[in-house]
Amino acid sequence: MNKRKTIATLIVVLMALTLFFIWYNFKEKVAVSTTTTSNKDLIVYLITMDKMDQHWYSINQGAADMADLLGITYIWDAPETKDVTKQVEILNKAVNEGADVIMLAVTDPIMISSAVEDAKARGVKIIYVDSPAYEEVVITLATDNYSAGVSAGETMIAELAEFGINSGSIGIVGVNTVTDSTIKRENGFREAIESDGRFTLLGTEYGNGDPVASEELAANFINNNMDLVGLFGTNEGSTVGVGNAIKANNPKIIGIGFDKSGAILNLIREGSLKASLAQNPYTMGYLGMAEAFAAWKDYDTGPPEINTGVSVLRR
Repeated sequence: MNKRKTIATLIVVLMALTLFFIWYNFKEKVAVSTTTTSNKDLIVYLITMDKMDQHWYSINQGAADMADLLGITYIWDAPETKDVTKQVEILNKAVNEGADVIMLAVTDPIMISSAVEDAKARGVKIIYVDSPAYEEVVITLATDNYSAGVSAGETMIAELAEFGINSGSIGIVGVNTVTDSTIKRENGFREAIESDGRFTLLGTEYGNGDPVASEELAANFINNNMDLVGLFGTNEGSTVGVGNAIKANNPKIIGIGFDKSGAILNLIREGSLKASLAQNPYTMGYLGMAEAFAAWKDYDTGPPEINTGVSVLRR
């Protein structure tokens, strides 16, 4: 087993232990509480950025599995595609419909600010998953996105070295200029590339996480920059777009992405992407629901932030 696989295995073991200890901590309290009142009285919403990406479906699955264990009333809602106004409307609707706790993955931390504050003022407890806003909440469960971005940059440099590439330009296909998680990934990636000093970073192009729009942006990078050697996608849709553009236009470009899905895994297998940084969305949802229950019961919810980890996927 090589070093990368060993590290990835350790991360999985640690996350499994974390899940065990959290469930062990809650199970006796759950047993006591269910003798006096039904946990169905607790209504928890998960509101994600959209329903486009497999990432959100994995968070939903984790949340749903823990909700089933605890007997919690659980609802997942989100815009079909990234739409800040719609996400705010959904948050307000959840509050009006009696949500006790809302697990929230924030698209725009500024535009959703007043809605988060209003929800808190009305007694709703907020938990951030994946991407936070600026308001203080019960807890945040997310990847350390800046560090993960640095890892993506280091992975890019290592893959370029494998092919003996020591100069050229690198492009980034991002989501938008406001989402906390993807901006941190972009900044971490830039830090790693700039620290290396051998490559020119081009301006980031933003495709709102849409794979078709992201593919067009990635193709523009390839066709308009003769010295282009690498492309980085900062989320699932961006990564799929990058991989498809490389496949269609220049298979020699090194593609590094973020997230894990069937499409991304296929692009890695065929070589159109060299690697992708995989988060642990199931863990975000599973632990997030456990924290929702703890917050509702006024139990100790632990540290204000939990880093749910990341690993590098390669062929």
